This record gives sequence, structure tokens and C-alpha cells, in this order.
Amino acid sequence: MGGSMIALGLSQATAGAAETGTATTGGARTAAADDPYTQAFLTQYGKIKAAANGYFSPDGLPYHSVETLLVEAPDHGHETTSESVSFWMWLEAAYGRVTGDWAPFNAAWAVAERTIIPPHADQSTSGSYNPGAPATYAPEHPLPGDYPSALDPSVPVGRDPLATELAASYGTMDVYGMHWLMDLDNTYGFGNKPGTGGESGPGPGPSFLNTYQRGSQESVWETIPQPTTDLFNYGGPNGYLDLFVDDASYAKQWKYTNAPDADARAVQAAYWAHRWARAQGKESQVAASVAKAAKMGDYLRYALFDKYFKRIGNCTDPKSCPAASGRDAEHYLLSWYYAWGGAAAGSGGGWAWRIGDGASHQGYQNPLAAWALSNVPVLTPKSATARSDWSKSLTRQLEFLTWLQSAEGAFAGGCTNSWEGRYGTPPAGTPTFYGMAYDAQPVYHDPPSNNWFGFQVWGMERLAAYYYVTGNASAEAVLGKWVAWAASKTTVGADGSYRFPSTLNWTGKPDTWNPASPGSNAGLHVSVVDYANDVGVGAAYVKTLTYYAAKSGDAAAGALAKALLDAMALNATDKGIAVPETRNDYGRFDDEVPVPDGWSGEMPNGDVIEPGVSFIDIRSWYRDDPDWPKVQAHLDGGPAPTFTYHRFWAQAALALAFAIYAELLVEGGGGGDTEAPTAPTGLTVTATTNDSVSLTWAAATDNVAVTGYDVYRNGVLAGSPTTRTFTDGGLAAATQYSYTVAARDAAGNTSALSAAVPATTKTGGGGSGAVKVQYKNNDSSAGDSQIRMALRLQNAGSGPVDLSTVTLRYWFSAEAGASTFNTWCDYAALGSSNVRHKVVTASSPKPGADRYLEVSFTGGAGSLAAGATTGEIQLRLNKSDWSNFNEADDYSRSTTTAFADAPRIGAYIAGNLAWGTAP
Repeated sequence: MGGSMIALGLSQATAGAAETGTATTGGARTAAADDPYTQAFLTQYGKIKAAANGYFSPDGLPYHSVETLLVEAPDHGHETTSESVSFWMWLEAAYGRVTGDWAPFNAAWAVAERTIIPPHADQSTSGSYNPGAPATYAPEHPLPGDYPSALDPSVPVGRDPLATELAASYGTMDVYGMHWLMDLDNTYGFGNKPGTGGESGPGPGPSFLNTYQRGSQESVWETIPQPTTDLFNYGGPNGYLDLFVDDASYAKQWKYTNAPDADARAVQAAYWAHRWARAQGKESQVAASVAKAAKMGDYLRYALFDKYFKRIGNCTDPKSCPAASGRDAEHYLLSWYYAWGGAAAGSGGGWAWRIGDGASHQGYQNPLAAWALSNVPVLTPKSATARSDWSKSLTRQLEFLTWLQSAEGAFAGGCTNSWEGRYGTPPAGTPTFYGMAYDAQPVYHDPPSNNWFGFQVWGMERLAAYYYVTGNASAEAVLGKWVAWAASKTTVGADGSYRFPSTLNWTGKPDTWNPASPGSNAGLHVSVVDYANDVGVGAAYVKTLTYYAAKSGDAAAGALAKALLDAMALNATDKGIAVPETRNDYGRFDDEVPVPDGWSGEMPNGDVIEPGVSFIDIRSWYRDDPDWPKVQAHLDGGPAPTFTYHRFWAQAALALAFAIYAELLVEGGGGGDTEAPTAPTGLTVTATTNDSVSLTWAAATDNVAVTGYDVYRNGVLAGSPTTRTFTDGGLAAATQYSYTVAARDAAGNTSALSAAVPATTKTGGGGSGAVKVQYKNNDSSAGDSQIRMALRLQNAGSGPVDLSTVTLRYWFSAEAGASTFNTWCDYAALGSSNVRHKVVTASSPKPGADRYLEVSFTGGAGSLAAGATTGEIQLRLNKSDWSNFNEADDYSRSTTTAFADAPRIGAYIAGNLAWGTAP
């Protein structure tokens, strides 16, 4: 069947290729001339880029759809989402692989940076943000009619551990992430044009847009769109703010919301661009755009934190659930959103806020992006803790998917750290994942968020790509089970008809997560309610099957990918590939939009907002749409209307499905060598001078041949030798560095990084290393129930020291009594919340040193400049039973009451002793 389908399907899909004007450049792969799937990609690409087809706005951004009358998550076809922009980036990366032309990929990033990533003018008061008070708590409510929600400053919120680190890395307090929604034709008329920081009202040009702010039951049909920069020009006396939040007074302000799955997809696209361009010897052509993706990934970490930076796990009461100051607030999953806002410029306010989110959905996870951000040096963000955050996120995401896999193979919804959005108590018996409650329908309930098969294939496509790149066994296990389930529910007819699941139904629950012994989820089940042939969902499904088949060798999965791709190609139109859709939900144009009693206002076009209005009442311009008569006929009692939509994301996904199938599964289609070398082992420092470090390592292996190595210093490429030795010169004296090495082959495949090794250059003139510890005794008694001291760390080197890499050890003996301890930081010049402390049992106890107080620093502590000190850090500890110590023989204690060098207190950088002598 497959052969006949390719003949029929792609003869239609490629018809008119010459009319699109698409041509390959001199850098194109030879296979592009004769491989039908690559040709299908180029044809689809040409249709998307053809100006006459109307996919792009005059400002160069992709519309959500060519058609204007379209209501789903965006409520108008000529809006755009960060999702569409991320698919555009990926589309242009694939075009670069096929043609060798990387200018369109770079152009996509350039357009995003000046539009959908808010420029400084549109977040001009970000510098007023206080990481110690990130936002004021407001509970969420289940129904949109329950709003506005009162702010409650009595509920404790945690400290943001990222802001100071990000500001130090990039020299600004601005947030670098895409806002999720823009009104590209300014249909609403707010005129929040990028780069203006204001409202210019009706007129041409794109405008930032906000919507969805009233609880889990708020569907698109109940939303009230509002401007991102609300200057009270529209809406009511307080603009739109008092529809959502109940406050004593209202200030003009700006606010943005990030969709983490889109930003993660942008990182994913940059990874492929880097990989493909490197194989062509054109890595430098995409380097600047790839660096932007790494920066975006740095800020994307806000999606890994609880909404109000509260403790993760068992957080079931807003007031008693404790605030967190560091990673205790990090769940490490890609949550539904993060958001940020602040006072409008010139409004007299000096404030800003940031929030994460505690609700995580299986369909949002992106293991490939997490892997790239923690393993690919050019995508490793600048911030000191970013790589470790993404490394742990990768592990946590894989665990999350394992936890949510049903007995049949599909993945259930997700979890939340804030039940019902207000830190409520879940029903008895609710399973948990690291203390977070299972939620079958995270975030929104109308319709239930995990009933759509599209979320299954979106999530699985990312997992399959990660599996294809790394061969991870955990990914393979869950993918194999999912593919078997999905394939059993999929049919492709001899006539080219096809169908796969559309709406799912869930019963039961997963087992509470036990990382040491995961449950089988025998009580968690999925069933298929109905089926569909949506081409966007189908494209993601094909990509999943293709990645999985290419790595696992599963011929049946590859054959199903081909059959679906061929069948979808039969639905070619002059604008792309699309199938008709019957929209039964369009009867909801008359749905009432909840508006608080007594509230009234106006949209920019004069539409009145008041209690009793409907969706169409505040969008009267829809009645002028050429397709409106079909909807009106339905509202008047006729049948549900049928439309054929060309959504940008779906059309781009189809193009990508052709390209990925050609690359990986078509013989001679350019797949070639896709196996990466093994990671180098045995990386060793062989010599150091005051300005150089020499390294050697064991040979990596490859299915063809290793052609070279890349050596990274602190995550930055230091050199690319072809041998297994390298000397890195021009370094600062008495400075700690971290080195890793990766292997590469002739096809551009790059291995994972080796284990890191530290190296400290020599001082060149004496001294004791890059740092030193000073100590003073704050307790005159050697026999009471507490040990009290003050410490001070000094940078004795010539370059900055990242404090998050430093730990200190004060050795002491516990004697008799309790074996558990309490530790305290009473004062720190750099902020007590930036200092961590705990008692550790020594692995090799010595007299006077069977325990040590370990002191470390959060990312918020920043870097210590050459010659600078941390200032005083006052610490104390006691046994849990408050029994007395005998400090007289403690290894690290002295009787000095003024700061003095303390060679018996160890300072470690990246786990290596940099000061002092261990007992």
C-alpha cells in the first residue's frame, strides 16, 4: 500500500512546486533533487512563504491561521501565538538543513526579538523588581463569575532565586521570553505596539494582547481580552484590572504571560539548527541566534518554580505552606506559564512582579530542550545554576511521564502544587508526585485539558526526538508502550482515508510516585471517545513515529508514519494541506461572558462591556467577516458550519514531518550517519602554570569515525583539537576553571559532554589559592549547647568567583547526645537567604572532626569580585536535644575574637579543595 500511496499522495503534493518559486541553493543536499519527501517539504514550505497565501502579517509575523474567523485558544485567526513563532523557527531550521540557507532562520529570531519578546520599552520598570517580594498572593477561583479575586498580602510568598543571577548574567532586569499572544492586525484596537510601551489605539500594526485570567472553568468563550499595557484608556475607570483583581487602588501597568512549551520549542529548533549547520560547516552562521535561544532557556527556568515561590510538596494551605528561598520552590517541570509585570512608565510607580506556576501538564514537557540546555555547550545558558537546573529538570520530566503513563500507554494529565489555584487540600486519596497532587485536567476544565489527543502527540514528539538523539532507555520504554497503544487506535484506508484518536476519557488514578520503585498504574485507564483526521495533530504523530522508528528500528512504526504522511498529502490545497472541520462549538458565540455586577466599560471600538453581554457582543467586528453568515445561520437554528482552516503551526508541522521523514527514514534521503560518538572519558589535568591548563582524555568511539574534539572552558568553546590533548592558554593566575570535552564525527554528530574536571592555575608568586576563609569565635564558652562563629570568604585570585560553586567546611566533634542538629544563619552581609547551612557526618571521622558544618551559597549570592569579601556571615548550630558540646578539641575552632585567616576551615570550589587543610 505504501508504494501506491506515495505515488498518488506526493504527485498532488508536489504539483505546482515551480509556481511557488522555491529553489534550492548551492548548499542544498544532493538528495533534495530526487527525494519525493524532501520535494514535498519544499512545496509545502513554498506555499507557506508565498505572500499571496496570507500566512504572514505585514510586519513579518505568522498569523495563527490564514482564515480570520477562527475561535479556539486565540479568539481570532489573525492573532498569533508564541507557539506559531516557535514552529516558524523550526520550519526555517529545516529549510536551512535542506538548502544550506540560514538567513531565514536568523530572520525569524530577529523578528521575534523586536516583536513578541517584549522590548525594554514595553517592560521599562523591570529594574524596580525586588526578588525578596516577587508578587502579592491572590487566590484563583473555579468559575470566571467568582472574579475579581482579592489580593491577600498576609499570605507569605517566597524569594525569587533567579532574578539576581539573571541580571548579573545579562546586565538587565528585563525578562527575555515570548509573550504568548499578539493581535497582528490590531483588530481589537488596543494598539499595544512593540517598542512603544503604550496604547496607540486603533490602526495598523501588531499589538500585544492579554486574555484568560479567571480560573480553570474559563473557556475562550468567556474571556474578556485586555491590553498588556493597561493605561485606563479603554475598559472601565480602572481599565480592565478590576475585572480580575480586587485591590484598594489600581495603578496603570504592563503584564506579560509566557507559554513555556513554545519557548522550549524555540530552544529545540535552535538545537536542530546548530546540529544541521555544523554538519554543513556553517555553525558560525547560526551562532548568534542559537545564543539567543540559550538566553531564552535561562529565563524559561521561571516555569520550573511554584507560582509564589512556595515550598514544593504538601502545600495545602496558603498561609501555613511556607515560603521558600531557593530550590525548595522548584518542581523542575515545565508548568503551564510564567508571568511578569510592573508599573507603567510615567505612572509614578516603582514596582514590578514575577510569578511561576505550580500546575504542570504532561503535554508541555520537553526532554529534548532540557537535555540541550544542560548538555550542548552552545545552548548552555550563562547563569551559574542554569545547567544544573535543566539537568535535574530532564530527570524529573522523564519521571513525570513514567508516573502518568496509563495501563494502556497514554499519558494522564499532570500535577499541581496549588490545588484549585489556591493551595487547597486535595480530596482524600489523591496520588502525589514529589508531594504535588495528581490532577487529571490541569489548568483548564472547559474542555478538560487532557482529553485532546493532540497533547499526547505534542509531548511524545519531543520525547521521541530526545530518544532519537540520546537513545535514553527510560524514554524508549515509555515510548514503546505509547506507540503500541496509539497504533492500535489508528487506521489508514486503501482509499487514503485515515483516522486516529481525538477525544479521550480517563478513569482511575496513577499510583503515588515512588522513584525507587515506580508503580504499575494498574488502576489508571484511558478510552477513546471519538476519532478525527486533524492534519496538525497527524503531523506531530508522524514525527513521533519517525523519530522512534529511526532509533529503535521498529519497522511497523516507520510504515505507519509513511502511511499517515501519504494519506494526509492527498488533502493538498493551494495553500497547504487541510481537511474540513465541522464546528459544533460555534453555537457558543452567543455564550454570556461573566461581568461583575455594577461593572461597565467599553472596548476600543465602542462595544459595551456589562453584565449580560455575550462573546459576540464585545467582538461585534466578527459580523463583518465574510464567513460570518455561516455562523449566523447556525445560531439561527441551522446545522453547525464547516470550515477548512490553514493554521500556521499545523502547516509548518506538516512541512517538518515531510523533512524529518526524508532525513531519517528515506533511503538516500539524507539521513546518512545520525549516530553520535560516545562521550569521552578519563578527562585529566596533566599540568598547570599560572596562565595555562593542559588536558588529556581517552578516545571516544563512533560507528564511523571520530574526527575531532571540542574542549569547553566553563561551558564556552576553548578549542577544537583533532588529537586527544589540548593546552588552554591565556588564563588568569590563581583561578579555578571547569573543563569538559565532546567528540564529533564527520556528519556533525556531537557526543554528550564528558564529566567535568576542575583546574586551578598557579598563583605565580605564592599565596594559597583563589579563595581564603577568615574566622572569628563568637562564643567564649567551649562547653555550652551551641557552637557560634563568624566566617568571611575572600577572593584572593584575579578573576571573579561564582559563589554558588563554593562550599565551606567547619569541622567539629559531636560527642554524646542527639545525632541530629539545627543550624542557623543569624546575619549575612550578602543576605541570610543566600546562605545555606547544614551539618554533615564526615565520611572518614577523625578526633575532633566527626562532623562538619557545611556552608554554601544560592545563585542569588552572585559572584565575588577579585579582592572582595562576602562580608560577615554569623552562624550557629546546636544538637536537637540541646545537649552540650566539648569544643576544646574541635579541629576548626580557635579562640580568636577578630577575623583571622583560618587554614583549618576548608573552602571548596566545584567540589575541589581550594583553601585550607582537611583533617
